[in-house]
Amino acid sequence: MSPLENSFGSTEVTPAERQSRIRSVFTAVAPRYDLMNDLMSFGIHRLWKRDMASAIATPGGGLAVDLAGGTGDVARLLARDPRRQVWVCDPSVAMMRAGRSRENVGDDKIGWIGGEAEALPFADATLDLITISFGMRNATKPELALREAWRVLKPGGRFVCLEFSRPVFWLKPFYDLYSRLVIPRLGAAVAQQPDAYHYLIESIRRFPDQREFAAMISAAGFRDVVWRNLSFGIACLHSGVRP
Repeated sequence: MSPLENSFGSTEVTPAERQSRIRSVFTAVAPRYDLMNDLMSFGIHRLWKRDMASAIATPGGGLAVDLAGGTGDVARLLARDPRRQVWVCDPSVAMMRAGRSRENVGDDKIGWIGGEAEALPFADATLDLITISFGMRNATKPELALREAWRVLKPGGRFVCLEFSRPVFWLKPFYDLYSRLVIPRLGAAVAQQPDAYHYLIESIRRFPDQREFAAMISAAGFRDVVWRNLSFGIACLHSGVRP
């Protein structure tokens, strides 16, 4: 176990310390974050995100915020709907800077703002859609992040979360072996950050499974909560509606 992996798993680490260390992880990996995602998932993460975007239909477009939006790949998918105004909200300036440094068609339609999922910089009942992909597990207090999402959504607004989850039983041994042995080595070879990728793998293991996370969404006040496995449960798409 790496020092960074151990420090994140320790019960002695406070939420503030964990938040600081998470920020340091994403500052370190920002320049090659998207490349690493492509390599680790063989590009499948892009299909998952397109699946999420295609499943979202907000009447009239409205105002959408992609939490933990990083380099803006999901926001760009959402912004393809000309009726929709899109913001990226992320606590990592380095990640957003990496995304904004690229010249992409339609980026002039996307806003960028710093903010934590547990303390969103938006007024009550102002958003039509909140998305978050592979970022909820990095929240220091997921329950608070869900309540914040409920707070800033309008009645009828939708929360959609794409996150790593628990693969089906026959796939799990192979997935565990790959994540434990291959991904940190890729992190060392490509991003020069093996400890950071040890943390990212451990954060997946600690995150609640499909049913547990759906229950958390319901407990935060959302209704019509549903989830759907992607790639045999390696990832899962959750959604709920603020009543």
